[in-house]
Amino acid sequence: MRRCFELARLGLGMTRTNPIVGAVVVHNDRIIGEGYHHEFGGPHAEVNAIRSVKDPLLLKQSTLYCSLEPCSHHGKTPPCSMLISQKGIRRVVVSNLDPFPSVNGQGIRQLEESGIEVETGCLEEEGLHLNRRFFHYINYKRPYVILKWAQTADGFIDLEREPGDQEGPRWISEEVCRTLVHKWRSEESAIMVGTNTVLTDNPRLNTRRWTGGNPVRITLDRRGRLTNSAHILDGTQDTIVFTGVQRNYSGKIRTVHADPSYELVDVMEELYDQQIISVFVEGGAQMHNSFLASGLWDEARVFTGKMSFSQGVKAPEINEKPDELFNIGDSKLEVFRNRDSTLHGS
Repeated sequence: MRRCFELARLGLGMTRTNPIVGAVVVHNDRIIGEGYHHEFGGPHAEVNAIRSVKDPLLLKQSTLYCSLEPCSHHGKTPPCSMLISQKGIRRVVVSNLDPFPSVNGQGIRQLEESGIEVETGCLEEEGLHLNRRFFHYINYKRPYVILKWAQTADGFIDLEREPGDQEGPRWISEEVCRTLVHKWRSEESAIMVGTNTVLTDNPRLNTRRWTGGNPVRITLDRRGRLTNSAHILDGTQDTIVFTGVQRNYSGKIRTVHADPSYELVDVMEELYDQQIISVFVEGGAQMHNSFLASGLWDEARVFTGKMSFSQGVKAPEINEKPDELFNIGDSKLEVFRNRDSTLHGS
């Protein structure tokens, strides 16, 4: 099952609103086939694993391990439960049931009605963590939100700077940390920053340091302060601008009207409706603090570098112990998880 999880992670950022899934076919305690869900609309993990078996006659004496319940409905692809039955596989081991309404136990039931032995709950907690974005999106009807910032040893995320400051951002974390952030971007549906971050840093918010697709760029520009010189308004990448003024953009930019009463919960509802399964929030301090205050966050990844600023923009604070701690060169990475996030999900 852990091999299924390894395979599933290869699809991070590529399956849109679908879960990431891995599958392996085992014959006499030896893996003879494996596969994962590569991209939205493509063959599912079970299909790819079965197709990879060189001797199909072995399938009737094999066990299929799958990180998520095989689908049972006709969507963009035929139901996997039907294929498993047709191939004569007699045993299936699953980590998690699929909460998607068109599946939700029906895949297991169809397999059992075909005479297939089914075992569920294998490494269930690990499977839930693997597909936490998907489960959260389906169960709580909002994107899974990941906050990310880098702070100095004395607790600042930036110097006080004015929009258009020629000095640009002061890098707090190391080069390898910045590359890791681009990897993280490639794994999420969307990336969000506030207006002040766009004005002071003019970020591109793409994955130029890593392979994989670019996330949808999102910003809140209630008063229409952004100009066409902003990289995120260049029209080359899918972008959503929440704004309270009438603006016409070219290229791959969508606008959502956001009047003064528009709050983060409204933003989350709109992004859910636009099938954004996860959001990677990169700043700035005001936006991070808004997410923390509202409870509309699920995970925070905080780098702490060795330099000090003595003054500047204070970093957001999470007054809890981190769930995970890593050392990356001279930087420290802390990962926090919001155990109360489900209270705000609906």
